[in-house]
Amino acid sequence: MALTESYMLPLKTNAPRFSLLNVINGKVEKLEAYKGKKGTLIVFICNHCPFVLHLLDSLVETSKIFSKKEINTIAISSNNIITHPRDGIEGMKKMALNKKFTFPYFFDETQEVAHEYRAACTPDFYLFNSKLELSYRGRYDASRPGNGILITGDDLLIACDLMLKNKAIKTIQYPSIGCNIKWLEGNSPDELS
Repeated sequence: MALTESYMLPLKTNAPRFSLLNVINGKVEKLEAYKGKKGTLIVFICNHCPFVLHLLDSLVETSKIFSKKEINTIAISSNNIITHPRDGIEGMKKMALNKKFTFPYFFDETQEVAHEYRAACTPDFYLFNSKLELSYRGRYDASRPGNGILITGDDLLIACDLMLKNKAIKTIQYPSIGCNIKWLEGNSPDELS
């Protein structure tokens, strides 16, 4: 596991569109099908990362809070399933059902979507407004496995409330930290640049 920070996609970036396999229902679906009326949270996760597993139950609850505010949640896994088979489609579906996801879980097999979002780690959070313009990117909160800090989701929840009030998010947006995305051979951002 390589500890990695998110790249921090520039604010106001338009959400890159995609069509991906939703492992829960087995259908290829577009971002637009799950766009929220007042906002959309896109989070890159995977099945095995301890940073994801640390906050996953809280994220599922946060997605329910967001849904009441007309903000939809979308999860995407972009990991290389050759080197990390636990992150494959069957494992993704099993985790989504076990954790009772109320949101889609997409598989980014080619990793093109991860590149378009400049995703670097799991978890990596992107909160878009009603026009799919980026309002917040970065961490969920300061809690990490083993650091003793309570999981609250405060960074993301505060950013959401400010976005809904059309107020600027003035606080520093800290990058998310987690496991690096497991890139296909020759596909990592470092190898492509």
